[in-house]
Amino acid sequence: MAFSSRSWSRALSLAIAAASVGFSASVNASMGNLGTTYGVMPVDVATAQSLSMFNDQVSATYYNPAYLTKDERGELTAGILHAEQELRSANPNAHGDILANSPSQHVLIGMKTNLGSLTRFEHPIYLGFIAGVEKYGKEMLAFDSQTTENGQFLQYGKEPLFLNIGGATPLWRGISAGASVRVTLDAQANLDAVSTLGGETSREKLAVNAEPSLKTILGTTIDLGSTLCPDSDCFLNGWETAFTYRTKSAASTSVDSNIIVTQTIPDPGLSLAVSTIDSFQPETFGFGAQYKGENWRVGGSVEQQNWSELENEFSSDTIKDQQSAPPGSRIQFDDVLIPRIGAEYALNKNFSVRGGIAYEESPLKSTRNPEINYLDTDKIVVGLGLSATYDRTRLLAHPVRLDIGYQYQQLQERDFTLVDFDGNETPVTADGDVHVVSGSITLKF
Repeated sequence: MAFSSRSWSRALSLAIAAASVGFSASVNASMGNLGTTYGVMPVDVATAQSLSMFNDQVSATYYNPAYLTKDERGELTAGILHAEQELRSANPNAHGDILANSPSQHVLIGMKTNLGSLTRFEHPIYLGFIAGVEKYGKEMLAFDSQTTENGQFLQYGKEPLFLNIGGATPLWRGISAGASVRVTLDAQANLDAVSTLGGETSREKLAVNAEPSLKTILGTTIDLGSTLCPDSDCFLNGWETAFTYRTKSAASTSVDSNIIVTQTIPDPGLSLAVSTIDSFQPETFGFGAQYKGENWRVGGSVEQQNWSELENEFSSDTIKDQQSAPPGSRIQFDDVLIPRIGAEYALNKNFSVRGGIAYEESPLKSTRNPEINYLDTDKIVVGLGLSATYDRTRLLAHPVRLDIGYQYQQLQERDFTLVDFDGNETPVTADGDVHVVSGSITLKF
């Protein structure tokens, strides 16, 4: 697997570092993920995630599992996402302003079906899952974590494996509830080897294990008209509300190695232990509401993201190494409130357009975090999208739906102080632009 190859290279790097009695890391890092940074499906991308709690596609397993009940038909969806990033840092000591411009490229697949026919109760029970893989399916389990002298952006980077699975069922008069789990991996690698001073190893023994970690996502949806006035017309008809909760999650890796260096470090050798996290998702509480007219809808949501919990995660991270830093120099995060608003309009029975806007405040409180040197800014997110339904299918029982979404993220300017490994300080200004294009095809059954 891709993980074994990368872990082998990382473990050998540890062996060479041990032979020179030192350790360094020089790779990309990120605390974002596909769902929180861009949006999972084109509808989520196009509406800046403002209508994601009311998206009846398979991405509901991440945003609001309860909305899987909205369409009784089964669904098979395949999608693709490409994000072009230009993340800048105006640094007087650098030759250019561009700090990172590596694209994010995901391929996604999801399915939803009604399992109610398996029981004798004739009560619908919907099951859905969605999976995404980086580099258009070529990279599943890569992992990066680093310190840096030049700065690194907090929420942009790779999260190769995106996996959610969950279910939902209607409860009573327009009220539905659902639950899902987000799957992350806790990886462990153990290396024993003998090395020369030149870095040549022998008698290597490597063991790699990756255990899934399941994090809960809960959601409920209330159709206010059906719940409060089911038998008559009232002003609540057309209104829906949603409440969601996501526990915090993060991918993690720990590496334990024991190296014997011939003529320098005898048996039992030098032990190195590294534990680090990546791709952190904060505990999130969400509330959303929408109003549906005859051929349009408008809605929005507010999310409370508890990023302050990341400070505790860093306290046990041996690469970020915040435990040994003075209390006043440790990295700090704020809990943030993110508002989003969006709308959708059906041009006719085959075409719909949608758009959305959001303002995302940066959770990074400290502008000076020595050696880690994280950069993060407030951002304005704007999206636009189109859906097309092709209903003249000769072989398929239901119409085929095509979606495309575009999103632009403008990272506002923010000043930081970079601190290198020798304690030298450099003032920089961070900003950036991100362009995201996403497309999908959906088959109903």
